[in-house]
Amino acid sequence: MLWDTHLHTRYSGDSTAEPEDMVQAALQHGLDGICFTDHIDYDYPKEPELFLFDMDAYQKELSELKEKYQNVLPICIGVELGLQPQAAEYNRQLLQNSILDFVIGSSHVVHGIDPYYPEYYEGKTEYEAYLEYFESILENIQAYDDFDVYGHIDYVVRYGPNKNADYSYRKYSDVIDEIFKQLISRGKGIELNTAGLKYGLGHPHPTEDALGRYRELGGEILTIGSDGHKPEHLAFDFKKVPSFLQDAGFRYYTVFRGRKAEFVKL
Repeated sequence: MLWDTHLHTRYSGDSTAEPEDMVQAALQHGLDGICFTDHIDYDYPKEPELFLFDMDAYQKELSELKEKYQNVLPICIGVELGLQPQAAEYNRQLLQNSILDFVIGSSHVVHGIDPYYPEYYEGKTEYEAYLEYFESILENIQAYDDFDVYGHIDYVVRYGPNKNADYSYRKYSDVIDEIFKQLISRGKGIELNTAGLKYGLGHPHPTEDALGRYRELGGEILTIGSDGHKPEHLAFDFKKVPSFLQDAGFRYYTVFRGRKAEFVKL
């Protein structure tokens, strides 16, 4: 069994899920544990308050849930930080007094626009739009690196004009390799995010060959997450996860508690 360490609830602006419903879904799946990672996206365009929440209330509610289920399901508390260079100081202060187990750093906004919106692709080729996304990850890492893993490295392909029909790791290998090298040198990891399968891409985030390249470069820290926003999304297609990891050269995955990595054998 596996941990699902990328989950969203009503604390995220794009979810209405009750935290306890996610716990019940985890129990039904027989998971070894879960980690909640609701969105904090400072300076999100159009709706600045959409992905902000009361951290104290969040930690209190989830701590109570953690205690309630302590004998049947390990529960960790995390966040998914939306990274932008101008958000660095906000994120730094946010984490100062937190009791978080895990922090995902993710790119949801590129130079003021979320690739979720069609306007991001206006006036660009798909190649240029995807390349700008990957290059922005390097900008974000340089500006702020107090996170544990970088989330859904190729998130942009979910929403491109042709999604991943013309996408491959090889087309962007120079910049993606540099991302991996920067993360590895800082002691950070990446995640295997199965939402790519949920979105019909036929591959996880990142793709299988990118996972193999990350391992080849010396990457060891790798968490697993469904990016679930509803109970039915939890552990999405996790049956495929062991083969994804083993084919990439991994014999373990990573769970974070108290911001410290624990390696779990497959």
